[in-house]
Amino acid sequence: MNRFTDLSTYNNDWYKKEIGASKLKQVCWYFLNVLFFINPLNPSSWLKRILLKMFGAKIGKGVIFKPAINIKYPWKLTIGDNSWIGEKVWIDNLGIVSIGKNVCLSQGAMLLTGNHNFAKTNFELMVDGIILEDGVWIGAQALVCPGVNCATHAVLTARSVATRNLDAFTIYQGNPAVAVKQRAIIE
Repeated sequence: MNRFTDLSTYNNDWYKKEIGASKLKQVCWYFLNVLFFINPLNPSSWLKRILLKMFGAKIGKGVIFKPAINIKYPWKLTIGDNSWIGEKVWIDNLGIVSIGKNVCLSQGAMLLTGNHNFAKTNFELMVDGIILEDGVWIGAQALVCPGVNCATHAVLTARSVATRNLDAFTIYQGNPAVAVKQRAIIE
C-alpha cells in the first residue's frame, strides 16, 4: 500500500472538536431528524420550528418547513422570517448557515458547507459557512457550495451550482453558475 491509498492517514479530527454539541445532543438530534424532518409523513412546520429551536437553531416567524428535509446540525442554523424550506432540501451545515428573510429554498436544493482537500494525503475536511441574504431564491436541485455568500435577491436557477459568491439582484445559471441577467422585482 502506498501513501495515496493508505486510508489510515485520513484526518477526521474535525469531528472530535468542531461539531459544537455533546455526543448525547448529536444522537438525540439524529433520531429527531430522521423521525420528524427526513420522514416525508410529517408535514408540520410548527413542530419542526419547535424542535429546531430546542436544539439551538434561530428561527424567525412564519418559516415554512416542507416534508422530507434534512438538517445536519440545528445549532449552526439561522433562518429569518417568512422563509420557505422546500421538500427534500438538505442543509448539510457542518459550518454556520445563515438564511435571511423571505428566502426560498426550492425542492431538492442543497447547502453544502464541507468539502475535502483532495490534494492532501490526509484528505482533510475543509468547512466554510454559507450566507443567503434576504430575498434569495435557490432553485430546485441547485447546490450552494462552502463559503458562498448569496447577496440580497440573488437567484440560483434549478440544478445550478454556486461555487462563488452571487451578486445582488442577479440571476445565475449553470455548473459552475454564471450571471445570465439582472433580476427585476415588480411590485
